[in-house]
Parts: sequence; structure tokens; C-alpha cells
Amino acid sequence: MSILRLDQLHPIVSGNKWYKLRYYIQEALHASTPTIASFGGPYSNHLVALAFAAQENKLKSIGYVRANQNEPITPSLQEALAYGMHLEFIGRTQFQETKNELLQINKNSSNSTTYFIDEGGYGVLGAKGAATILSAQDTSSFDSILCAVGTGTMLAGLINSATPHQEIIGIPILKNENSLAEEINSLVINKQATWTILHQFHQGGYAKTNPALIQFMNELWTLEKIPTDIIYTGKLLFAVHELMQTHYFKPNSKILIIHSGGLQGNRSLPKDSLLF
Repeated sequence: MSILRLDQLHPIVSGNKWYKLRYYIQEALHASTPTIASFGGPYSNHLVALAFAAQENKLKSIGYVRANQNEPITPSLQEALAYGMHLEFIGRTQFQETKNELLQINKNSSNSTTYFIDEGGYGVLGAKGAATILSAQDTSSFDSILCAVGTGTMLAGLINSATPHQEIIGIPILKNENSLAEEINSLVINKQATWTILHQFHQGGYAKTNPALIQFMNELWTLEKIPTDIIYTGKLLFAVHELMQTHYFKPNSKILIIHSGGLQGNRSLPKDSLLF
């Protein structure tokens, strides 16, 4: 079993965010669009990464946040602000509707000065970027490749770049995400690939945690010095540990776990909850 440490790729545009954003930013620059915008929660890895990437490419950035104007500014949003991102708070109850409206308006506009990216980099270009995760190194010897799943963009990219003998396994971090398979399928080009999503490891749903998960993350840090987060990678590694206990993997299998980076969610925890 091996872990691909995408968290070590860049200190800010951490892990899969670098891959998922690369072609969006390239297209925005090619179109000479001065502003790039996207959506996310108050501890969004995606918004922080986008804010930094936009600043590096001399683009203005806007973050539409799933939070209310009167709520305290989280450390993650403070970091995004420091990188020059303008924040628009669009609440929680109407977030999806407002997001979809803005994306549709932008899609129908022929002279927009703002380039919009869906939440988490979801879309064809996001999956195209995620497909380069495996092509950046030789991963052909692995039988199973696992990753955490939010929007499913990275999973779709991994599926598209998998070799015929590989199974791609996704661990969703959302509870009862009935539309997830359909959303992933819409981005999958490699229709012959073998892939599955295991829904039983969400630990209660998005941003939900428990003492067992925190203990596991701390033990993993103590043993291996691998930092994980409560939203994505902590649940992924915890799931792999449980799958090993139940002999899910075939004997002598070679397993690759994708550490997708992004530890912003840990900032929501009480101080000293984690050892790292």
C-alpha cells in the first residue's frame, strides 16, 4: 500500500486543487477574462487555492460563500481575503439555487468579464486536470486506487486515466448523495473503466466527525507523520483501515491511496484537538 502525497505539491494550492484548477485558469487567461469566481463553504480548500492561484496569475477573484454576512470570518476565509479574493456571502438555504443561477447566467453571456468555476472545480476541465494526477508518475502497477469524493471531479479524472486492470474506488464524504454517481458519470470518458463508490464511510455526513476519527488521525500522525483532515483525507484513510480489517482487498493487491491535500477543515476544530 502506498500513498501519493499530493499534499506536498504546493503549500497553498494543495493537492488535487492544483490539478483541478489548472485548465480553468489556463482558459480564463486565454480568454483574457480579468476576474475568476467560484463557490465554497467557510472552510473551503478550493476557495483558498483559487484565491492564491488567481493572485499568482494577476487575476481578480470572487468567492461566493455558503455562509451569512453576519457570521464570523473563518481563518480560511481570512486567508482567501489576504490573497485578494472578494467575498460574497449568499447564505446557506439558497446557496445551491443562487449558485446555479449565476453559473447559468454566465454560461448564456457572450461578453462576461468574470470566468466562473463550479464548486470544487466540478466540470469537464476539472476532470481533465485531475486525469493528469496519474499520468504525472508511473502508477500502472497498482491494482486499486482510492480517493475521497466530494463533487466527484477528481474521481472522474482518475477513472478517465486508469489502465484496464485497475479499479478506482471513491469514498464519499457526503451522506445520502443519491445524485453522485450520475454527476461522476457525466464527466467519465473512459466508459470501460472499473470503478465503485463506497457510501458507508462518511462518518455522519459532510464536516461531521467523532472521537474515533480524531483518534485515528492523531495515531496516523504519530506513526507516519502524515497530516489528514476531518472532511476528506481523514475519512479516506479511516475507510481504508476498515476495509483492510474486513479483507476487502484481494491478497497481494497493490493499493494506491490519493492524499488530495487541503487541511482547511481542521481549522473548525477546538484548539489542540489534533497533534499536528
